[in-house]
Amino acid sequence: MASAGVQHMARKASTSTSSISNEKVVDPETQVAKEVLHDEAEIDEADSRHHSYYAKLRPYILGGLALVILGWWISATIMKTTRHRWIVQTLWAWFFIIVIAWRFIPNSVATRPIAAFWIPVVQEPWFRLPYNVRLTVGWLALIGIVFGSAFGFKLTANSGYGDRAISVLGLFVFQFCFWATSAHRAHIPWPTVIVGLFAQQAIAMFVLKSGAGFSIFKWIAFLASDFLAQALQGAIFFFDADTVNTKHWFFVNTLSSIIFFIAFVQMMYYLGVMQWLIKGFAWFFFKIMNVSGAEAVVAAASPFIGQGESACLVKPYVDLMTESELHLTMTSGFSTIAGSVLSAYIGLGVPPQNLVTASVMSIPASIAISKLRLPELEEPVTRGRVVVDRGHESEKTKPANALHAFSQGALFGLVVAGQILANVLTVVSLVAAVNGLLTWIGKGFGIHTLTIQLVLRYVFYPVTFFLSVPRDEILRVSELLATKLVANEFVAYLDLQAIQHSDNPLSERAFTIASYALCGFANLGSLGIQVGVLSALAPSRGKIIARTATSAMICGFISTLQAAGIAGMLV
Repeated sequence: MASAGVQHMARKASTSTSSISNEKVVDPETQVAKEVLHDEAEIDEADSRHHSYYAKLRPYILGGLALVILGWWISATIMKTTRHRWIVQTLWAWFFIIVIAWRFIPNSVATRPIAAFWIPVVQEPWFRLPYNVRLTVGWLALIGIVFGSAFGFKLTANSGYGDRAISVLGLFVFQFCFWATSAHRAHIPWPTVIVGLFAQQAIAMFVLKSGAGFSIFKWIAFLASDFLAQALQGAIFFFDADTVNTKHWFFVNTLSSIIFFIAFVQMMYYLGVMQWLIKGFAWFFFKIMNVSGAEAVVAAASPFIGQGESACLVKPYVDLMTESELHLTMTSGFSTIAGSVLSAYIGLGVPPQNLVTASVMSIPASIAISKLRLPELEEPVTRGRVVVDRGHESEKTKPANALHAFSQGALFGLVVAGQILANVLTVVSLVAAVNGLLTWIGKGFGIHTLTIQLVLRYVFYPVTFFLSVPRDEILRVSELLATKLVANEFVAYLDLQAIQHSDNPLSERAFTIASYALCGFANLGSLGIQVGVLSALAPSRGKIIARTATSAMICGFISTLQAAGIAGMLV
């Protein structure tokens, strides 16, 4: 009996131990999967509750926001301290009020009356005309505005009609060279080219001859500059204020802005802001210039946020871009400067009006020049109406909220910044190596300072002539252009500042043209930035990016020269 009881207890204990053992042995992957599903269900439930609350409160929130904006506009317009900027703040305030209003008003309220007039009165009669007739009308309009700009305004003390005629000739020479070197002359979209060149000329007249135009674009540029400058607070945290504010290291200042901006854009994708902007730009530029939405956004954003950041605005589509789209993306970046460096160049004595005008003029010009040089042969994904995702590749990488999206963007920004750093370092070092070799060779001929800059100084002499620079100053301005291309525009502006403070400064006309011609990122260092950014955004398109980058840099360089030539017509 005792023995049987002991055996029974032993079996019971064994069974109990076995059951405990079985309970402890759980498949880790199954457990993790259950936890993930549980977390996702909780997140989806919370999102559903938040959307439900927002849907109920949305009219009151947006209505209150509209009233706040309206009150700010009224107050800012009445107060003496802010009354002088009424144009900018009126556009800013009523833009957002109208955007909020259209959340409740059907689009048909505006589109139907416009379509009722536009389609039968303008669109249908225009497109009934033969293509060649429409093209002829476009050419006549372009020629009319060019000659009207050159000879329709009174002469200033620094120019004559002969100088303006040279500027006009230079504009046509540049376009002829692009046509002659076009990759596919039979596929050049002439309406896009005509509209782009016409818009460049019209913007120049609006900004240079209108105080309202200059105030608007100057405000936008400084707004972008102030926003990107917020990244420097993070840089100060890691380094110190003296390094950031005085030394202006590329590694610290520029890369900090890029990382911050990429993170911010990723958050805006999550919130849906970027999708709204891309759709608007896609529609507008498709209508007037027949380019894709991605091209439109990058080209329009480049003067305000820079060449690296502008490509990140369309991050989900860069890997799907055609060769022509990639070429235009790089061209628009090379043809402008960023708002983040605007204040630096103003501090060097460059008139802000010249900087703002040159950059804005390059938006349509970069589109026209790029499509002239490398026409589109494929069908872009973002042509016309665009459906934009939130910037994530799969459900696994989908952000949980805006802060998570910002964090993911910061990590990607770090990758992009690393590629930029590596490419710029190697390109600048390569230029130094080539200059060293040329100097060594030149000493054999008795030339002790033979460099790429010296060679390009004479190569750019005829180019500078077509900008209508005074004859006795052409060589000095061409040397500035060479410095800008080989080093960068910052070094060139420093040289321009030194010249203006010397005993033999440039004339006012030569200085104005030079300040426009240097206003762009087309240099060998930026070549590394463009290749680095786009290669990070589109790894599968690396070969195409590398093959077309030099062509895009030349196109961007000529775009700034065109802006300088047009300025020569109006000053």
